Amino acid sequence: MPVQQTRARERQRKILSAAASVFATRGFRESGMDEIAHASGTSKGGLYFHFPGKDAILLALLDQTATLLRSKVERAIASETEPVAAAEAALRVLFRTLTKHRALARVFAVEAMGAGSRFNARSLAIQDEFADMIRQQLDTAVAQGVIESIDTTVAAQAWIGLLHGVITRWVTASSRERRSIDESYETIRIMLLRSVGAAPYAATEADVGRGNGNGQRP
Repeated sequence: MPVQQTRARERQRKILSAAASVFATRGFRESGMDEIAHASGTSKGGLYFHFPGKDAILLALLDQTATLLRSKVERAIASETEPVAAAEAALRVLFRTLTKHRALARVFAVEAMGAGSRFNARSLAIQDEFADMIRQQLDTAVAQGVIESIDTTVAAQAWIGLLHGVITRWVTASSRERRSIDESYETIRIMLLRSVGAAPYAATEADVGRGNGNGQRP
């Protein structure tokens, strides 16, 4: 890759990182291009060279978030041999990644949803993409007789919806109100496994450390 192109991509990444922090702190509607330029150490002209406005920056942030999550979820699913464990691994990785990148999580769960129909639709489309990845694993579990026949589309959407709700509450809560995020996920995990008729297994320290389950345990 030419040096100039590499530098341009690095500059874009720096701008997006700064924009995520600005949007998460100030809110998308209250944020301005001047603030993003200052936070990213970029001239205003340089900022407009890469992005025509903050709408384009928000869309790029949503795409960046989707790409980051997709690669991690695909790896988590591929590492499992049991379909229910793979579905839970996907959810756990989504949860862990979003809570690790709190500014991105707020932009995705809060700012994009309130920024207008265009951004709302993009955020929902990303959620649908990951719900479909979970649905595929639940379909396999039904086909193998691991769980009873259910509407896997609705089940997968419910999994993502609950995750989205917990993440939204976490990123908008004050530091005093914020619960242990690990504790929250453990409750979610048990609830969702039970919701598809799978017996919850005890998560080990190794599971928590690597961010996914490793099969259905007795």
